[in-house]
Amino acid sequence: MRAVTQSLAGWIAESWYRDSLLGRCLSPLGLVYAAAVRFRKQLYQRGILAKCRLPVPVIIVGNLTVGGTGKTPLVIWLARFLKEAGYRPGIVSRGYGGRARHWPQWVDPNSNPGTVGDEALLIARLSGCPMAVAPVRAAAGKMLLERARCDVLLSDDGLQHYALERDIEIAVVDGTRRFGNGYCLPAGPLREPAARLGEVDLVIVNGGSPAEHEFSMRLDGDQAVNLVSGEEKPLRDFAGESCHAVAGIGNPERFFDQLARAGLVCRTHAFPDHYFYRRGDIEFGDHRPVLMTDKDAVKCKPFAGEQHWRIPVVAVPEPAFSERLLNLLREQHGR
Repeated sequence: MRAVTQSLAGWIAESWYRDSLLGRCLSPLGLVYAAAVRFRKQLYQRGILAKCRLPVPVIIVGNLTVGGTGKTPLVIWLARFLKEAGYRPGIVSRGYGGRARHWPQWVDPNSNPGTVGDEALLIARLSGCPMAVAPVRAAAGKMLLERARCDVLLSDDGLQHYALERDIEIAVVDGTRRFGNGYCLPAGPLREPAARLGEVDLVIVNGGSPAEHEFSMRLDGDQAVNLVSGEEKPLRDFAGESCHAVAGIGNPERFFDQLARAGLVCRTHAFPDHYFYRRGDIEFGDHRPVLMTDKDAVKCKPFAGEQHWRIPVVAVPEPAFSERLLNLLREQHGR
């Protein structure tokens, strides 16, 4: 059953990123979805639906499309960058995939990913910043302000969460896939019409060629870290070796392509985004290395073996992006 579900999801995603007959047939539903999104946004703009303004600057990091764009590595980079610039950032997120009985939840490096979500745990571990999660981001923000001396908040994946007032919006775009067939859900991958990019403060493009007024970013990751021993070795050491590659992220092909470019020969295993693994999911009856993303590793580490390795990636935005971000913060808050 899982294999059927994965195949269906893969087929739908593939149809979104080409001008397929399915997209054209479903385009009327996409128009209805886009109209509903605009109507909901207007309800917030007119004050019919309540918005929360927190007493510190809020920076939203999100995307327009379903699936991975490299947003999580960018959030981690932003948190570290703001710390180096003298700020005290905190991070809020929905905690997608978390099954907490109550919200908000504080996230620390030892939190359970089943409670707070896999991405939240990864961000907390790698950013070194205080973090809280809740479906209502303002509740998570209030928890941070009560428990930590934050003077700026980063909201992970909150572009469409209009209940939280924001000072700066950053949209992350997949430079290779862009917006697929250009339709909104369910006809295409867009959560909002592409024209929404004209309203955000910063557009950063992961890979590919950025358009005018967009900033470029790349993801670097050429080291492998063993999940049991912590041993590190260059990814190129696996080149030519037969391996397994596991990815339960929004765009697994990006990870598989990264390994292929490094010269690895991998049997690929794609899982749904935010998938919660069991031991049997990452054991393949042989002793070949099993390579996975950091996001997968936070869930697999408790039952990993010596053949399991994670491949960390680091966001590297162009320098002009960081300069523009600091200027926006100074313009709005005199710092």
